[in-house]
Amino acid sequence: MTNEQPLQQYLIDSEPYYAPQNNEIELFEAAYRNAIPVLLKGPTGCGKTRFMEHIAWRLKRPLVTVSCHDDLTAADLVGRYLIIGGETRWADGPLSRAVRGGGICYLDEIVEARKDTTVVIHPLADDRRALPIEKTGELLIAPAEFCLAISYNPGYQSVLKDLKQSTRQRFVSIEFNYPKPGLEADIVVKESGLDGEMAARLVKYAGMTRNLKGSGLEEGASTRLLVHAAKLMVSGIDPRVACRGAISETLTDDPDMLKAVSELSASLF
Repeated sequence: MTNEQPLQQYLIDSEPYYAPQNNEIELFEAAYRNAIPVLLKGPTGCGKTRFMEHIAWRLKRPLVTVSCHDDLTAADLVGRYLIIGGETRWADGPLSRAVRGGGICYLDEIVEARKDTTVVIHPLADDRRALPIEKTGELLIAPAEFCLAISYNPGYQSVLKDLKQSTRQRFVSIEFNYPKPGLEADIVVKESGLDGEMAARLVKYAGMTRNLKGSGLEEGASTRLLVHAAKLMVSGIDPRVACRGAISETLTDDPDMLKAVSELSASLF
């Protein structure tokens, strides 16, 4: 017996706020209409996941998101047999559910998954648009509404965790980066309710930390962290305390680097 679950719970009812940077929305929608899978690449916290939520809302398709990690197996994606009430039932994994239901399956940080796991998406990501389920002998053919999207951070991954050419050349790629200062400040204001002048200071601070990438920091402050700090500030937290808790302490544990990053915020707040 099978245990298939509907995708209604994955529909996004209200429009998620997303501020376009370039032509990423048009490019994704054109790829979707042509049944081409999409690869999003860019730094942590720059808006890739929010973009996918916005796209799913625009296309009116369910969004099934999988956060990839080292222990993610092919069975976690495709499904497995379970004993339920004394009966053996097949339970679809998130990828199979998305294929059956014509949803969007978003594999976030795909390179964190084991390489033998990512191979299962290859037949879905080319002209076959098929998902073989070896344990049941079933071959799922993706309907026209189905879309496969993956993401990764090329600046953060090691060589051992780079995305293989055999995978990436199946996708249309969309590059993301942190928004330009004016747009990023607008996003912080919209997401947190912070006033524009303080938001601009936060964005300036973020730029300072991003300049330290590779010189003591693995990553600079993301737009996500700026929104966190802004929300703390709106809640009455002193700006320096908010920046330390939401940004400095998050970026590094090194005492010297922590002091340097905190001094940057002190110069602005």
